[in-house]
Amino acid sequence: MLQAVCLRGLLLLLVGRQVYTEQCLKASVNTCGDCIKSGPGCAWCKDLNFTKTGEQEAARCDTPAVLKEKGCPPTDIINPKNDFIKISNKPLKAGENPVQIQPQEIQLDLRPGMPYTFQLHFKRAQGYPVDLYYLMDLSYSMKDDLENVKNLGNDLLKELNKITGSARIGFGSFVDKTLLPYTDTNEAKLKRPCSDKNEPCQPAFGFQHVLPLTKDGDKFKSMVAEQHISGNLDPPEGSLDAIMQAAVCVNEIGWGNSTRLLVLATDDGFHMAGDGKLAAILEPNRETCQLVDRKYSKSTLWDYPSVGQVARKLEEQNIQPIFAVTKKMETVYTELSKLIPKSAVGVLSEDSGNVVNLIVDAYNSLSSEVIMAHEALPEFISVKYTSDCKDGEKPSDRGKCDNVNIGTEVIFDVTVTVDRCINSQSFLIGPLGFNEKLKVNVRTRCDCECDDINQPHPHCKEKGKVVCGSCRCDPGFLGQHCECQVGQKDVASLKAQCQKDNGTECEGKGDCVCGRCQCHLTEGGNNFYGEFCECDDEHCEKYANKQCAGHGKCKCGRCECNEGYEGAACQCAKSDEDCKIDGIVCHERGKCVCNQCVCQGGYKGPSCKVCPTCQRPCQESGSCVECLAFGTGPFEKNCLENCKHLQHVMVEKLIKHDCRVKDKEGCWMLFTMTEQLGFDKYIVNVLKDRECPEGPNIAAIVGGSIAAVALIGLLILLIIKGVLYASDLREWKRFEKDRKHEKTSGTNPLFQNATTTVQNPTFSGDS
Repeated sequence: MLQAVCLRGLLLLLVGRQVYTEQCLKASVNTCGDCIKSGPGCAWCKDLNFTKTGEQEAARCDTPAVLKEKGCPPTDIINPKNDFIKISNKPLKAGENPVQIQPQEIQLDLRPGMPYTFQLHFKRAQGYPVDLYYLMDLSYSMKDDLENVKNLGNDLLKELNKITGSARIGFGSFVDKTLLPYTDTNEAKLKRPCSDKNEPCQPAFGFQHVLPLTKDGDKFKSMVAEQHISGNLDPPEGSLDAIMQAAVCVNEIGWGNSTRLLVLATDDGFHMAGDGKLAAILEPNRETCQLVDRKYSKSTLWDYPSVGQVARKLEEQNIQPIFAVTKKMETVYTELSKLIPKSAVGVLSEDSGNVVNLIVDAYNSLSSEVIMAHEALPEFISVKYTSDCKDGEKPSDRGKCDNVNIGTEVIFDVTVTVDRCINSQSFLIGPLGFNEKLKVNVRTRCDCECDDINQPHPHCKEKGKVVCGSCRCDPGFLGQHCECQVGQKDVASLKAQCQKDNGTECEGKGDCVCGRCQCHLTEGGNNFYGEFCECDDEHCEKYANKQCAGHGKCKCGRCECNEGYEGAACQCAKSDEDCKIDGIVCHERGKCVCNQCVCQGGYKGPSCKVCPTCQRPCQESGSCVECLAFGTGPFEKNCLENCKHLQHVMVEKLIKHDCRVKDKEGCWMLFTMTEQLGFDKYIVNVLKDRECPEGPNIAAIVGGSIAAVALIGLLILLIIKGVLYASDLREWKRFEKDRKHEKTSGTNPLFQNATTTVQNPTFSGDS
């Protein structure tokens, strides 16, 4: 087994190193230190003659394999590796508990970006001490249970001592906040909340610490015997308030260097953060010990803690809760247990008669489950675990082994990676529920160790010193060989070389010296980089107050996510399960990002199924439909090449059609278009028979023309006839009028005299 584990660990390291040495992502590299910091796969060639005149110093930085190919002697390749120092375990003093974790302290000198894996051994020791604090609900419904608990002490100590040889027990109780609507605030009810006047009853309270941890079972019995039942109004209790105080009041409870168990016995649910608003309590729980005369003094001033707060404090104090609850509450506390690591749930009998066996079974279950985790992890350090247990091969944020018996050793492979250069830091690794921790001290290897002569060198024109093969120029000189003296060139032209798109010199993040940008330090102590100092690795998107969510590296303002993560801040585990419908991702119309479809081309909806603004491309598809269905049209000769996006089906009948398009011959084509996966892909159902215009009817045209001419002539005759008739009628009416005049005057208006009298105007009858 051990050989297999070692082999797996070796393979893991080899694979990891191969991944990181295959490439060197160079940023702004001017020195050996810049090269080492730029990536775990980068090495530096310190050979003086490695670079050519005018070639940038960045050419010295590449993978070891490439540098060898370019002619760098292997002895001149600088490629710092991770280093591991195991610090000897401290000798045990008399009375100290046996050691279960090896090693107890190590020193890691790590190169940024290069993971290092070491082994952590855990072996459950015989006789490891146990501290058990019994936290009991004293609401009135727990009356029968209290009577049994009064006789619990010696029995429980006896059973625990069989397992560990050293056990202590303590006792505390709780009800709820003494405010409406949780408790009846009538003065008499506050003093005596029980309904039975003959029943011994104590005033309502939030949480009270009764007995510190002790080995004296008789003292437990006597102290608990003095306790009486109490009461409140609503069913949920102040359980989380009590758990929080039992966890944070370390000295008052008396928690020792032991396996710490907290037994919560109750028959109802619990209030949580936010419920305090019902009693106008707005101040959140501050997670500090507030016992005055062994009672929780902030019960009516602070809100209930959240489940997350309780889980965090229990984990910090290595306390393993056991929820001893009634059958009706089993589901509620089982769900709560899923949110609190190293916790167990047991079902109480009606009178808590089985509580001893319940606690022993829960202890055995919790102790056999080993969950390896870290705490106080500094920023930019990540830790992954694998183990030699079943299902432990996949790296995860916590290592877990089940069914670990006393005397059985389990081995965890711990992989530590530092993302960037940091000052010396330390953190702790250990199994949850145990006080023993491995202290991990981490330093970073970000400087090159070169044996250089600290004096002017001919390679640097006597104006600088050689440092790891490149020149470090004296003040006032720049260049690959210190050949450039500040002030000898035209200032304007030098500054122009430092401006990107005629913008600010070096983007305002560096100094333009001799036509090149010398970048300033960032707020975090690193350098801006890039030709114009436009990049830095400290200002990427954050998630959960972690840069790149702790799952990637910041490169030039953008997150480069680790394998298995995605998103602008690497905040999402890479998955496309929620984007799939029948195995198709986003209907092939978008990308699955953070397990959600990001649609393209106007498509909307959770799976990019619909496009509200899209219309069927009837006219655009007309030429393809014509060539596919009828073999004519503009694409007649290259139909398959131009119309790959359409699949046509000829049908005898269409109930309705989406498109009506005229073809080359003037016929109307009727078809429907059914959209397929992806963009601009359709199945086209084409009506077999087109609607084509019929030829001209000659007989009808000729007959119609003749009929039209005849009709026009007839109309003209009728018009003439009408005009003549109207004229005759008018003459007739005038004649009739004249006849009437003749009857009255005696003269025929139609008669004219046969003689004509003519008078000579010059003749005068007087002469």
